[in-house]
Amino acid sequence: MELPMVWRQWLARHDRIKDELPAVPLIVIAAAATAAVGKDGWQEPRWHEVVWTTLSCVPLAFRSRWPLGVALFTLAGDLTLMAVASHISPAPGASLIALYTLALLGSRRTAWTVGVASAVAITGVYAAAHSESLVAGASLLRLDFAIAATALGRTVRSRRENLAAARERVEHAERTREEEARRRVTEERVRIARDLHDVVAHHITLVNAQAGVAHHLMRANPEQAFEALAHIKDNSRAALDELRATVGLLRQPDDAPGARAPIPRLADLDTLVTGFEASGLSVSVTRTGGPSPLAPATDLTAYRIIQEALTNTHKHASASRASVVLDYGVHSLRVAVTDDGRPGAPKGAGTGHGLIGMHERATAIGGTVTAGPRPEGGFQVVAELPLSLSPAPA
Repeated sequence: MELPMVWRQWLARHDRIKDELPAVPLIVIAAAATAAVGKDGWQEPRWHEVVWTTLSCVPLAFRSRWPLGVALFTLAGDLTLMAVASHISPAPGASLIALYTLALLGSRRTAWTVGVASAVAITGVYAAAHSESLVAGASLLRLDFAIAATALGRTVRSRRENLAAARERVEHAERTREEEARRRVTEERVRIARDLHDVVAHHITLVNAQAGVAHHLMRANPEQAFEALAHIKDNSRAALDELRATVGLLRQPDDAPGARAPIPRLADLDTLVTGFEASGLSVSVTRTGGPSPLAPATDLTAYRIIQEALTNTHKHASASRASVVLDYGVHSLRVAVTDDGRPGAPKGAGTGHGLIGMHERATAIGGTVTAGPRPEGGFQVVAELPLSLSPAPA
């Protein structure tokens, strides 16, 4: 396998030699044909015909560079030899090779125009020089050879083009597969970043608020300060549990299922509200409509949006009350989180990642989120989420 590869590489660097290679078997065949067994057995090759065949093959050294010119030149030489020296004219082998090359490298129209014209010319000159009919066997044989050379060249070219197209499709599919893999990795990183932001922002906000309460009441009311510290302990444990669950998503697929649980849901909403109420924010939860089974992604998305909206309320809105309304429709779940923050209330330092994360979460499952201040005061976040997710198109 290694030797042919070296041979092909060497020929690739020597175009003229590569173009002349078909002339070698042509000359050998010409020598053997003139020395074929006749009535008197084997005879010495007719060297003048071998020489003519060799000379007619010289232009083939340039057949790759000028396929049309070489085809016309060799054809003119073979036709001239047929006309003036029919008794010694060999078969037009060089013209056939040139026609094959023209069909392989030239345009379809040019290849067939020159090929058919050459076939007719070779047949006509041969028939006239040998006083034969155009439909005689020897004349038609040369017609067939010229047409076959052109057809073979076009067939090889079509096969090469098909192989190149197939290779391009494979390479495109490979590039597309890599791009899809990178896109999915990016989406997964964004999703995990959203989860981490939601978990950390929520729990650290509560811990910070409860630590402030404990610090304020430490001397005046130690019992309430102790309760605040207990809430800090509970919230910090919950934060660690959710962080462990989120990071557990990065584990290998064969890890135990318990390593990736639990995932928060709307069923855990009361626990979430209790944590905010312990830090001084009064939260009411109202459910309207007939509760319907939710897709897991919708369940998690609704919980995270409520969690982030209440966290922003507690951090930035200077609100004392908030309400959460879950309205179950026929096909969608409407989530509304409203607070009574005062207009112009001081805002904490924030990056806006919370609102961006809510929009991204809702969009990922085919929902929408709108957020903004209310004319009567306060801030409202409204999410419209589908109850079930449509399967992705195949």
